[in-house]
Amino acid sequence: QVQLVESGGGLVQAGGSLRLSCAASGIISRINAMNWHRQTPGEQRESVAGITRSGSTNYADSVKGRFTISRDNAKNTVYLQMNSLEPEDTAVYYCQADIQRIPWDSFRAYWGQGTQVTVSS
Repeated sequence: QVQLVESGGGLVQAGGSLRLSCAASGIISRINAMNWHRQTPGEQRESVAGITRSGSTNYADSVKGRFTISRDNAKNTVYLQMNSLEPEDTAVYYCQADIQRIPWDSFRAYWGQGTQVTVSS
């Protein structure tokens, strides 16, 4: 089995910073794209940031200049550094990764369980 486990969420004041981590474990041959999404109650899950295996990144307009995504391929881990946090960033943050379990298998999307980020004004 493959598991994605997020950590680093919590409560922070507006203007503060948090760093989220997401580690993939289990039988893994290769990980391609790794992404962060977020969701608030009653809203659809939205993409926040993504990073390819080679390190190319993309960001939602709402977080550009404030959030930075990075990864450590040796540790099968993706990070999201969040600075200048705003109350509007309050959400459950989920990591997602495209994972190949064995070399001849197809890539499949796996999701973490989510971590709560709350930004107080």
